[in-house]
Order: sequence, then structure tokens, then C-alpha cells
Amino acid sequence: MRDAALSSPALAAPHAPAARAPLPAVQWLAVLFFSAALLFAGVAWFSGDVFFLRLATEALILGGLALSVDVLLGGTGLLPLGQALFFGLGAYVSALVLKHWAASFWLAMAVVLAASALAGLVGGLIAIRSRGVYFALISFGLAQVVSKVVFNTRELGASDGIIGVPNVDIVPGLATGSPLGFFLLTLVFIGCIYLALAYLMETPFGRQLAAIRTNEHRVPFLGFNPRHYKLAAFVLAACIAGASGALYPMLRGFVSPELMFFQVSGNAVINVIVGGTGTLLGPLYGSALLTGLRSVVGSYTAHHQIVIGLLFIVVVIVLPRGLVGYAAPALDRWLARAKDRGGRS
Repeated sequence: MRDAALSSPALAAPHAPAARAPLPAVQWLAVLFFSAALLFAGVAWFSGDVFFLRLATEALILGGLALSVDVLLGGTGLLPLGQALFFGLGAYVSALVLKHWAASFWLAMAVVLAASALAGLVGGLIAIRSRGVYFALISFGLAQVVSKVVFNTRELGASDGIIGVPNVDIVPGLATGSPLGFFLLTLVFIGCIYLALAYLMETPFGRQLAAIRTNEHRVPFLGFNPRHYKLAAFVLAACIAGASGALYPMLRGFVSPELMFFQVSGNAVINVIVGGTGTLLGPLYGSALLTGLRSVVGSYTAHHQIVIGLLFIVVVIVLPRGLVGYAAPALDRWLARAKDRGGRS
């Protein structure tokens, strides 16, 4: 009875900012993204340009943070304005483990996931009691409180953060200090997260999240408690953000309280909206585009945020479904026409 209700068209195809496109188009766009990333890495490596490899790695890490935002915003319709809390938490826990406990990549990731899940559970129990703008403000408030505590805690480096995070071996022959190796590791890591989320959103759990986004008040009539699913989505998003943040000190060698500030959360939301809310692939495109744009524009002027703000306004007005939100259906129509032409011939 429940499975039949969940598979109904009203719940499986909710009204969302960017409806998920048919699989062929999304698959082609995913192949294009990861192929372009590999091509970029190859060109940067052969040219000996470490800066762009590091920048591309940072874009992928921020793409992981944007994916966590899309789980909540695109999955359940909840706008998180404090997702940097879990990103910064993952970065700090990773730095502390690597510097003061053991120089082990896998141990750091395990501890970060446990800490992120616990923090997500506590934060979720507080935040999911509200909806709409109140959820956004509560998530924002939680991040502000924790960031100020970290900023004023001398044992955590206060405003200076933690510096001197060592390079560690991931597997024999591959260390975090290798620009190309760490980029490829991050690419695989983000790719696995994307594939896992794409699969999850097609399961009954994902359809329940879609039902909550469509009309939360109807979900209890199906025999489900929407709070349980929102809490699970909140914890999942926290783990993704925390695991992505854990890679940051391995890339930069330091962490600072700014990783928990609102600007990081705001940039992640912008990445999602520019790329396409609810598409999962859009946040990756948005993060790559805007990280590169900030670097290019920032080399000419310190006021690069003006350009980012203007771009965001244009996208919201002209392309409200985001880049992938429009590109995927257009590509799908083109593939359908090409298939029809091939069938007629």
C-alpha cells in the first residue's frame, strides 16, 4: 500500500525549481563534467601549473559542500543558510586528527564522519522543528554560534586557526601533497558521492523527500512521519559537508574560522542555484564555474563579489532553473530528435 502510494505521479514528479531530467541527458552531462575535469588535470599537469590543479581541487571540494546543500534544498525544499557549520567542523576535526592524533587519512575521515553525523543529529533535531524562512534562520544561527565559539577558542587557534597540517599518505605511492594525485582522489570522492545520491533519490527514501518537498502535510496520510525523513536528510547533508570539509586542510595545510562563516554557506547556495537546484549535477557545474570565475576576476580586482552577485541576479531572472536545469531538458530533446531521425532513415 505504501509503495503504491509512493510511486504515484503526484509524489514522484513534484513541483520543484528544477525537475530532474531524463537519465540519458543527465548521464551525458555527467560524463562531460568528469571528462572535462580529467582533461583539465592532464593539461595542467603537463604544463606544470600546480596553481590551477589546486584551484580545481578546491572547486571539487566546494562542489561537495554544494551537493550537501542540494540534498536539503533540492531534495526536501529546506534552505540551509548554515551548511558551512558542518564543512568547517569537518575541516577542524580532520586537521586536529592529522596534526595531534595520527597522520592517517582514513582515520581522519572516519572521525570526521562520526562527528558530522552526531552534529547533524543534534542540529537537525533543533532545525527541522521549523519550516521555510525559520529553518533557514535557525541553521544560520547555529553556524554563527559555533563559528564564534571556534573564533574565540585559543586551543583551536582562535582567529588564526590551525596551521601546519601535515601531508599524509592515502595509499602507498599517493600522498595528499601530490597535486595531481590529490585532485584525482577528490574527483573520485565527489563522483562517488554524486552517484550515491543519484541512486538514493530514485529509491523510496528519495521519493519520500520529493513528497515532503511537494506537500509535507499530505505525507502523514501515507503513514510516514516527515520529521524522520527530514532528520535523515539533514544528517546525510551534514556528513557530506563534513567529509568534503575534511579534505580542505589536506589541500591547503591549514584551517581557519572563516570556513564556518556565512559567506561560505551563501556561496554554496549560489553554486546550487546557478548550477540548477534539485539536479545534483548542477552544484558541481556551479562550483566549478564560480570558483574559476572568482579566481579570474579576482586577479583583476578585489571587488569580484560584485561580478558574482550580478551573475547570480541574471541567472535567477533569466535561468531560474539553473544551467543544468535548462541544459538537461534541451539535450534530452535533441537526443530524442536525433533518435527519431535515425529511426526514419
